[in-house]
Amino acid sequence: MAINYNLSKVHAISDNDPDFVLEILRLFVTEIPKDYKNMELGIKEKDYKQAYAFAHKMKPSLDLLDMLITYDEIIQVEAWTKSEGKRKEIEATCYSIKKQLDKAIKEIKKDFEV
Repeated sequence: MAINYNLSKVHAISDNDPDFVLEILRLFVTEIPKDYKNMELGIKEKDYKQAYAFAHKMKPSLDLLDMLITYDEIIQVEAWTKSEGKRKEIEATCYSIKKQLDKAIKEIKKDFEV
C-alpha cells in the first residue's frame, strides 16, 4: 500500500497500462537518486546552476507520484538557487527531501520489485 507516493496520476496518463506504470517507477527509482546527488553536489559546491537544473529536473517526477511535500521543497531549493543563498539555509530542506525520496523508493521497490 502506497504511503509515500500515489499512482493516480500515473494510472490516468497510462490508461492503466501496467507496463507503462512499471517503466515510470523504474525510471523514478534509478534516476531520482542520481538527480538528487547532483543537486546536492551543486548545493555543496555553490554551483547554483547545477543545483537548480537537477531540482527542476526532479519536479515532474515528484508531481507525477503526487509527492506534494517533496515537490514543494524542491521549489524551495529552486528559489534558494535563484537568490544564491547560504548553504546552511537549505540544508534542512535537502535532508527532508532525501528522507522522503528514500522512503518512497524503498516502498516502490517493495511494492513493485523494481
